[in-house]
Amino acid sequence: MERDIKEIVTHFRITGECQDFEKNTTGHINESYFIKTNSADHPGYFLQWINHNIFKNVEGLMDNICAVTAHLAAKLSENKDLAFKVLEVILCENGKNHYLDPEGHYWRLYTFISGAHGYNVVDNAKIAYEGGKAFGLFMSLLADLPLGGISETIPDFHNMEKRLYTFNQSLAADKADRVKEISSQIEFVKMRTGQMLTIPALIKSGKLPMRITHNDTKFNNILFDSSDHALCIVDLDTVMPGSILFDFGDSIRTGANTAVEDEKDLSEVDINLPIYEAYTRGFLKSTFSTLTEVEIENLSFSARFMTFIIGLRFLTDFVDGDTYFRTSYPEHNLDRAKVQFRLIEAMEKKADIMQAIVMQAVEEENA
Repeated sequence: MERDIKEIVTHFRITGECQDFEKNTTGHINESYFIKTNSADHPGYFLQWINHNIFKNVEGLMDNICAVTAHLAAKLSENKDLAFKVLEVILCENGKNHYLDPEGHYWRLYTFISGAHGYNVVDNAKIAYEGGKAFGLFMSLLADLPLGGISETIPDFHNMEKRLYTFNQSLAADKADRVKEISSQIEFVKMRTGQMLTIPALIKSGKLPMRITHNDTKFNNILFDSSDHALCIVDLDTVMPGSILFDFGDSIRTGANTAVEDEKDLSEVDINLPIYEAYTRGFLKSTFSTLTEVEIENLSFSARFMTFIIGLRFLTDFVDGDTYFRTSYPEHNLDRAKVQFRLIEAMEKKADIMQAIVMQAVEEENA
């Protein structure tokens, strides 16, 4: 689809005029462009087309982002010692926080954060510690923002009960005639279903508090400065009410796996304990004062919980005939599911060590 990027930018309150633009090719959901203006002293802007096929309520999503970024900006202005930045949403000429073009496409604009970089792979403990501190700080600064003003951008995103129900429905339908290929994976899911329902039960009972969480804590959603200090949390589309366990668990799933997500040699899959320990220490450094005992007790288990959810989603998509996740070959989703399930097995073997690391970090913060 052709985009008249320069024309779209004119609808926003920018400094100067759009001189040039460059497409960013790393995103999978939205479409992004770096906007360079003719203002020499301005870093430029980051324009995004919002995928309203995934995010059905764009107005609610953008209201979420504006509420969260405004709250973070106010908090950071009160805490000058925090060397942290927050995304700046640029309003449209009509005062709205997004632009709806004549073809029905939604757009938003941020100020570009210059001099920052990210990591797709976590390869040392310093980076892991900084990442844990950053995501923890993000949640801690949002702890007093009322939940009522934040909408659910993707309903049931981390709802284990819903994911299990959908999986069983897919097994029954067997639309792609693939169920016969996954008997061992089906057994894996059945054996762990009861355990995986403990976190939903704690949430329902009120023992696990709901907070405003990021809900997509991949490591490349953290920007770092030139000294590798965490600078800013980005990709705020999934910021909504959730459990802090979702964010911690997903960070470990993506950051502390010794293998890539679709590794075919499962012997390469393991939990990187030094990375896990560094991230845990950083995360608790930022969140310890706000966490409950139940959250701390379930912190290490949340890594298995979130790994199970994504593994289940990969497996469900494989059974359905690969209708959601982008694939490169017929068994791609099955290979992804196998990696997630092998990672769970690795974490099960080291569960006591992982929880001991959490408790040691708690003791350090108590000291």
